[in-house]
Amino acid sequence: MRVDFNVPLDKQYNITDDTRMQQALPTIKHVLNRGGAVVLMSHLGRPLAKLNEDGTVNVEKFTLDHLTKPLAEMLGTRVSFCPETVGETASKMAAALRPGEVLLLENTRFQKEEEKGDVEFAKKLAALGDIYVNDAFGTAHRAHASTTVMAQFFPKENRTFGFLMESEIENAGKVLNNPQRPFTAITGGAKVSDKIVLLERFLDLVDNIIIGGGMAYTFFKAQGGQIGNSLVEADKLDMALDLLRKAEAKGVKIYLPVDSVVADKFDAAANFKTTPSNEIPDGWMGLDIGEQAIGSFQKVIMDSKTIIWNGPMGVFEMPNFANGTKSITLAVAKATKGGAFSLVGGGDSVAAVNQMGLSDQVSFVSTGGGAMLEMLEGKELPGIKAITA
Repeated sequence: MRVDFNVPLDKQYNITDDTRMQQALPTIKHVLNRGGAVVLMSHLGRPLAKLNEDGTVNVEKFTLDHLTKPLAEMLGTRVSFCPETVGETASKMAAALRPGEVLLLENTRFQKEEEKGDVEFAKKLAALGDIYVNDAFGTAHRAHASTTVMAQFFPKENRTFGFLMESEIENAGKVLNNPQRPFTAITGGAKVSDKIVLLERFLDLVDNIIIGGGMAYTFFKAQGGQIGNSLVEADKLDMALDLLRKAEAKGVKIYLPVDSVVADKFDAAANFKTTPSNEIPDGWMGLDIGEQAIGSFQKVIMDSKTIIWNGPMGVFEMPNFANGTKSITLAVAKATKGGAFSLVGGGDSVAAVNQMGLSDQVSFVSTGGGAMLEMLEGKELPGIKAITA
C-alpha cells in the first residue's frame, strides 16, 4: 500500500501534525480487519536533495522509523520496520507477515530509482505484495516508482485505490462535473504565474473568480494602479490583462479586493493602515484584503452553490494580516452550512481552515495541494491513470 506519510517532524523527530497518517488509517484498518497483512510504502521529505556533506543519505533525519511507534499506537497493533525499501531483508520480512500484521518499509526516496520511476525498482517493490493499493493522493501527480510504475506488475483486479484516494477523486468530480451554480473559485497566494493555468481553466468552469493575496497586485498594476512596494510580477502584466479580457468575453466575473491592509515593511510588527488597492503609497505594501473587499467577497461566497478555494487572502501567518483569510474561511463555512458544496485544496488554505478548527465545517479538505491543482487544471494524474488504465 502506497500511503503519504510525509508528515512534519520537530528537531527531536516528533510528529507535529499527523493528519496525513490519520487519513490513511481507514484503508489500512479495512485490510487488517479482513485478514490481510499490509506492507506500507511512503516517502518523507526530499532526502536526496539534502545529503550529508560526504554525499550519503541523512538517515537520522529522514528515516520512516520515526513513525513506527506512533503508527502502532494509532492502529492498536504491532508495526515492524524494515531498514531497507527493497532487498533481501525486505523480501524476508514481507514474506513472514501474518494476517493482521503491518510492515513499514524505509523511505522510498532513499533510492534514486523512486523519483526516476525506475521499472526494475518498481518490480522489486511489487514483489513484496499480492495486491497494490494506492492511497497517496498527495503524490498522485508524480510518476514515481511506488506511486505509478509498480501498478503495471499487478493484474487489473489486484490494483485499487484506497478510501482516501477514492474520496479525493469523487470530490474533485463534484466541482469538475456538473457543479451546482453559481460556482465561485477563490484564489490567493503570491504569484499569478503559479495559478495561471488554473485561472484559465476556471474561465470555462466557474461563474465567479475571487482573487486575493499577493497575486492581486499584478492585476492592479496591469490596470495602471499604484501598488507601492506590493508584490508584483512585472513580466505578467499582459497576461493579467488578457485574463481579464477573456473573463469578460466569457461572462465570468472577476472580483479583485477594492481595498487592502498595507504595511511599511514585511514584518508582523510593521505599521499598517487601509488604502484602496490601486492607490498604495510608495514604501507601503499590501499584505491583506481590507474590510470593503471582505464584504464584497463574502456576498459572492454566500450567493454560491459550489465553492473551490485555493490560496490565502494575505500573510495570514502574521496576526495583523490574517483577518482577510479568517473572514473568507468563516464565509465558506457559513455558505456550506447553508447548502453549498465547498472544496478547500492547497497547503495554505488547508492550514488556515485547520488553524481555525473549521475543517469539519467545509464539505471537503483535500490532502494533496499539487495533485488537486493539477486535477482541477484538467491534467491526467499518473497515479490515478496507473490504477484505472
